[in-house]
Amino acid sequence: MLAEASTGGAFLGEDLLAYLLLAFGGAMLVGNLLALYRPPPRLREAGQRAPVGRSLVMAGLGAVAFVWALASLING
Repeated sequence: MLAEASTGGAFLGEDLLAYLLLAFGGAMLVGNLLALYRPPPRLREAGQRAPVGRSLVMAGLGAVAFVWALASLING
């Protein structure tokens, strides 16, 4: 059974890069939007917030990466 599973191919098949891009893009998107929506407690207490422009640009880059990876995985 173990010999059948070991095909000598890459981990997670040929789509490893697309899976990694999907994960990192999604993390960038969600993380930056949450930083804007609800900053960490120490920043809230100090009356500070995340830089809006940079956070939106990074969230946009994450969204592009996420959609691109998703499209790559769907199209095969």
